[in-house]
Amino acid sequence: MAYQQAQITVEKAEEFEQLKSAITRIFASALEKFYGRLQSKGVRGREFEKIVQLGLLEEADSALAQSGKKAQQLYSVLTVSDQALMREFYLERMEKVDPALRLKYQKVYRYY
Repeated sequence: MAYQQAQITVEKAEEFEQLKSAITRIFASALEKFYGRLQSKGVRGREFEKIVQLGLLEEADSALAQSGKKAQQLYSVLTVSDQALMREFYLERMEKVDPALRLKYQKVYRYY
């Protein structure tokens, strides 16, 4: 029997979807811009809370920036379980990035 993750219900669906959509757009079309900003700020890709706190999602996604809502505001109203789901969603997207791009931005993928 294969591993199947239990489904956790999102409690703050509107805020969750806004952040999820921003992350999806970044990984679909603005990833190099996003990774470039991470490298220039010395932020590792797995430091999701730091990325949110520094406003790097808004810098990479113009739709989120134009919405008038900051990623930090959206993230902070999420419940603890919603925040965990958001981090997991983000990290899953990181792992699906093309290996050539991962090599180009290897500093973003380092653990130290």
